[in-house]
Amino acid sequence: MVPSLQPVKKILIADESPAVRDAAGQVLAAAGYRVLPAADGIEALAVLDRDAPDMLMCGIALPRLDGLSACLLIRRNARHANLPIVMLSDAEGLFDRARCAMAGADAYLAKPFSEEGLLQIVRAYVDGVDGA
Repeated sequence: MVPSLQPVKKILIADESPAVRDAAGQVLAAAGYRVLPAADGIEALAVLDRDAPDMLMCGIALPRLDGLSACLLIRRNARHANLPIVMLSDAEGLFDRARCAMAGADAYLAKPFSEEGLLQIVRAYVDGVDGA
């Protein structure tokens, strides 16, 4: 078998919950992605600049710098303006979805999410694979 010449895609998971970071990280790592964890918004921005991930999954309620503010800052930075950003929230409401869209997020995923739902959204934005 010839090894793949494709670089491993990197997914930055910034969430206030270690359980969410760990669970999502395990699913994504098993699917062949490199997972970059961050516990707060400031750490997420540092990892973003250092490691140039292919996608950011970002909790809304991050400490130090909330996810919506982080998203706005990222969208204003030309280097990362086109980075796919999926916001993670404990709420399924229209209000949260609207706030995420206004901040520049590409998609929204309510917690708890299924493994299939997580992989479908990552594959759609990172690999260009339509999960439908």
